[in-house]
Amino acid sequence: MYLNNQFDLFDGSLDKVINKLKSPFTHPIHFLGIDWAPMLVPFKRRLETLAVAHFIFIWLIVPFISVWLPFYIFFHTSYWWTMVIYAIWTIYDFRKPRRGSRNWTWYKNHPLWKQFADYFPLRLVKTAELPPDRNYIIGSHPHGILSIGAFTTMITNATGFPEKFPGLKPTILTLNGQFWFPFRREISIGLGGVEASRESLQYLLENPGKGRAIAIVLGGAQELLDACPGAHVLHLSSRRGFCRFALKYGADLVPMYNFGENDVFDTVPSPRGTALRKFQEFVKRWWGFCPPLAKGRGIFNYTFGLLPHRRPITTVMGAPIRVERVESPSEEDIDKLHAEYCKALTELFEAHKSLHNIPKDVHLTIY
Repeated sequence: MYLNNQFDLFDGSLDKVINKLKSPFTHPIHFLGIDWAPMLVPFKRRLETLAVAHFIFIWLIVPFISVWLPFYIFFHTSYWWTMVIYAIWTIYDFRKPRRGSRNWTWYKNHPLWKQFADYFPLRLVKTAELPPDRNYIIGSHPHGILSIGAFTTMITNATGFPEKFPGLKPTILTLNGQFWFPFRREISIGLGGVEASRESLQYLLENPGKGRAIAIVLGGAQELLDACPGAHVLHLSSRRGFCRFALKYGADLVPMYNFGENDVFDTVPSPRGTALRKFQEFVKRWWGFCPPLAKGRGIFNYTFGLLPHRRPITTVMGAPIRVERVESPSEEDIDKLHAEYCKALTELFEAHKSLHNIPKDVHLTIY
């Protein structure tokens, strides 16, 4: 009996020693002020992280590479002729982002995007039917740092948009600058991204056929400055052009809210009126945009880096607001539709904020 007790004690102590030895492999390690990722994690989580790293590489790293790579190939390699061909192609294809872009179905359906959505995880909630016999302008809110919810929902098939809304042709309007970078422009066009301009939106709505689902991140660069965890601040009061287009072409308006969009990066708050905010707005006036001071996580650590944190995002697609065509909408028509849209968006937020445990006393702030 004594020996058995001693053996049990020894066995328990040994388990504790083994657990301590194994902890760096199965649990995060805090070392030198950094929370390091465990060495042993499920293979699926590795795939998810790889998918997110692929996204960050394309949208944040490739633009810098594409600035100098064509010059390097042209002046320092024997493949200079490829850059001549690419330059001719770019000139020929220059207006494509204003003409509906293209759709690389194989890329939109690639399993990597499903892993990307599972990383957060990110899911799409359908609240109403969107019949394919109408065109839709979908207002996406909030902007966040990278508009991950809008991107994943509207130009990849990772969240099941084609199955939830059969017959619709989704796309998203994005900054014109996304199409200025060599090589990267082909990816933006291939995913169906469209230049955010009056000409491109007009082309999409005038193009024969129905079933267009055109997403616009309405807050734009101004809303980017309010992207911080827990914030639900929208820059919408002065955004009325989308209502004018909806009336002119008879396109229904659909509010879409991405709960958790502002939570995936940690940012330095810059409330209106502070010195930091004034500086950011000064930079924005000169450069067109000014990203907030933000940080995420790395591939091998949880403390800093370019990757977003694993925090859930829920994209809720609201019910369509029926819009009848008005050839020359008046300011009164636009104001009325804008007020109706803001009301529908607020109701959508209030009805679904419990999905992310948002307190009842927290409401949308619309500037």
